[in-house]
Amino acid sequence: MKQHSVRTHKSAEHLPRPAQLAWKLAEMAADPVPVEPAVVEMIGNRIIDNAAVAAASLTRRPVASARTQALAHPFKPGATVFGLSAHRRVSPEWAAWANGVAVRELDFHDTFLAADYSHPGDNIPPVLAVAQHCGLDGTALVRGLAAAYETHVDLVKGICLHEHKIDHIAHLGPAAAAGIGTALNLPVETIYQAVQQALHVTTTTRQSRKGEISSWKAYAPAFAGKMAVEAVDRVMRGEGAPSPAWEGEDGFIAWLLSGPKAEYQVPLPEKGEPKRAILETYTKEHSAEYQSQALIDLARRMGPKIGNVARVKSIVIHTSHHTHYVIGTGANDPQKMDPKASRETLDHSIMYIFAVALEDGGWHHERSYAPERANRPGTIALWHKISTVEDPEWTRRYHSHDPQEKAFGGRVVVTLQDGSTITDELAIADAHPLGARPFARAQYIEKFRTLAEGIVSAAEQERFLGAVSRLERLKADDLASLNFAVDPSLLGTRTTGIFDWNGGHGEARSGLSVVA
Repeated sequence: MKQHSVRTHKSAEHLPRPAQLAWKLAEMAADPVPVEPAVVEMIGNRIIDNAAVAAASLTRRPVASARTQALAHPFKPGATVFGLSAHRRVSPEWAAWANGVAVRELDFHDTFLAADYSHPGDNIPPVLAVAQHCGLDGTALVRGLAAAYETHVDLVKGICLHEHKIDHIAHLGPAAAAGIGTALNLPVETIYQAVQQALHVTTTTRQSRKGEISSWKAYAPAFAGKMAVEAVDRVMRGEGAPSPAWEGEDGFIAWLLSGPKAEYQVPLPEKGEPKRAILETYTKEHSAEYQSQALIDLARRMGPKIGNVARVKSIVIHTSHHTHYVIGTGANDPQKMDPKASRETLDHSIMYIFAVALEDGGWHHERSYAPERANRPGTIALWHKISTVEDPEWTRRYHSHDPQEKAFGGRVVVTLQDGSTITDELAIADAHPLGARPFARAQYIEKFRTLAEGIVSAAEQERFLGAVSRLERLKADDLASLNFAVDPSLLGTRTTGIFDWNGGHGEARSGLSVVA
């Protein structure tokens, strides 16, 4: 890997294209290096992981809404949509949209945390949609996803967005554009323009993850994927993008990040070096913000030691800056302590999550967020006894570049009513590659079967898993098999909007329901 310095340049200070970050990303994406077997295996794992979460979220309103919107844009050859027959195709950018929401809705797929944080699995829906629409094969899809993950992870390592309250999809848009460009075997010039265009249109604020969090949290990465598809399409037609997008005098770094005097270091593979970044990422065993994964595991470990939680006087979680200020009491969000808060808000409240995990000895993607669960008087009492503090050592470990030292957990001090204390700590989740029970293919398959039970038939599960096992050998016509269909009655309630408008009455047009 080589570190690349990235800083603002005045318009009068000529910055040649080969010196620009977007060009370097494009060169890396276009480099035709073979994809290593371990990377192919992990890409298959993450395709399974995404499908698992999509299956569990199919009936949720945001997913049904996105699917209805996609169905209003049928297209041939087009791309598939989770839950629908492979014969039902929609325009690829709308497939990326619908599938992106399904994958992200439960906050239950893969993650990578460094200078910033990310969910690199969000790259899979747009790259796969374009691959299906354009008749690519499994080898091209794998190359595209390896490049998307590499771009995403390297940007997250080098450029912090959240300190400037920029949402992390600003790294996802360029990554998805790069991955699409790689899959399509586009020239460096085209990928360069597409990466910049995608950055320009996917830069949004972190309000989507602050205060009362709405369903836009799930839609945000889907929006970035949709914009990436459109950006690549546009530049393939010969159009350009704002350049240089990162380094320009009025560009991303100068006005949205640390300013004209800032300098960032972004690591990228050398020419001919394999794209291995996906191997540094990790998935979730629990459907909750990643910083809560180790703390959920710690809660179920501490539960038997504490016994009756009525004995608890206070719980203090000593943790990283990010955990304290984003999902802890350092956020100063009263919604994080409100039993009537949305699922998305509770997902970003480590106080609520730790209380429920302590009481229940674990976590469930639906039951743990149910309104009746959040409103239990005993849970509310325990929840409100929990606070977080930033510990500089946990912050240092959170930002460490050494994978053996990097940590996302914390130390928990439980003070009982009699004044005695119980203390324990856990640095990484059990499912982390370095954890007590690291996820491999068998665990990804188990997660898929668990979340798909009662939704995706056993035969359909087997067919889908069989397709993933042949990933690199899939022919163009086979890429549609990287999807699953369900009984139409399981697809949730139809929603209506502009795309379904009929005579000004807001009724869905014939044939445009989510079960069609």
